[in-house]
Amino acid sequence: MATAVPVERDAVAGAFAGPGREVRLPGVTPVRFGEGYDLLAAGVGPALAAAGTATALTAAALDGAPYGLVVSAGIAGGFPPEAPAGSLVVADAITAADLGAETAEGFVSVTDLGFGTVTHRPPESLVREAAAAVGARTGTVLTVSTVTGTAERAAALRARHPAALAEAMEGFGVAEAAAAHGVPVLEIRAVSNPVGPRDRAAWRIGDALAALTEGFGKLTPVLEGWNRHDQ
Repeated sequence: MATAVPVERDAVAGAFAGPGREVRLPGVTPVRFGEGYDLLAAGVGPALAAAGTATALTAAALDGAPYGLVVSAGIAGGFPPEAPAGSLVVADAITAADLGAETAEGFVSVTDLGFGTVTHRPPESLVREAAAAVGARTGTVLTVSTVTGTAERAAALRARHPAALAEAMEGFGVAEAAAAHGVPVLEIRAVSNPVGPRDRAAWRIGDALAALTEGFGKLTPVLEGWNRHDQ
């Protein structure tokens, strides 16, 4: 499981019984709980998230114990009214919202430019089961390199991505690394604030982190029982 920062990693860790132990793999040091869950604070932004996740995937594979699933987790901004603060969102599409080119006619994605993909889709069965277990809405989670801070940009993102429920900074990077290794990916986010003008007084980071802990407490049985061949 890949988060951006240690406080998100620790919120996820709160769902597990007992202390974790550091596992020193070449280039990364995830915290392991039991025999099935490694938690990694991979860094902020899509580049660091991709690099950290790819390093962990490669190190685990070389160690003879490859991962079977990668989960991108953390807090996020939510698009009101569908994703209010304190709610959980499970991505059915992980999209790089600002990867492309600005033109006189508007934004053109990398996919439309013919240079690659901007969307990864987690396994439908896993999305469905995860959302049901944690009581989350499903929709697109956008990955941005610059967090939205104005109503105008929030409106532009929703116009381009009408199914978007949340925006964060790491999911697409994590998904790119997972795809390169042929490993399925899931993204789950707890909403801490609305997407739009930055109003720090209205942020509910504590509530979002608590929701993340509670959500993973309900999610782990789904992860344990899910068969990747069901995808």
